[in-house]
Amino acid sequence: MTDIEQIIDELIKFRNARDWKQFHDSKNLASAISIEAAELNELFLWKNNLDEIENVSKERLAEELADVLSFAFLLAEKNNLNVKDIILNKIEQNDKKYPVDKAKGTAKKYDEL
Repeated sequence: MTDIEQIIDELIKFRNARDWKQFHDSKNLASAISIEAAELNELFLWKNNLDEIENVSKERLAEELADVLSFAFLLAEKNNLNVKDIILNKIEQNDKKYPVDKAKGTAKKYDEL
């Protein structure tokens, strides 16, 4: 069992022990990702300098990031998507959209390169 499979297995055990599967349709899982991502963003709200930004509480950062990832993994599992495969596929797509010779060192979107 891979690390990702183990994580998803533990999430499912946790969810099922509480009878929460009934609430975990794709819409609710996607909404939960968005809500948790907003809580993640809140850690950085009103911080302007790099020192403030990079020194947020690592404990709170880990908690909010774990929430985002947990719901993302559950949404992938719900839709029979292999997390490793979809991420590697997305990297491949982005490699084509953002060739190194055009994208290196710039934050421009692919259609502006």
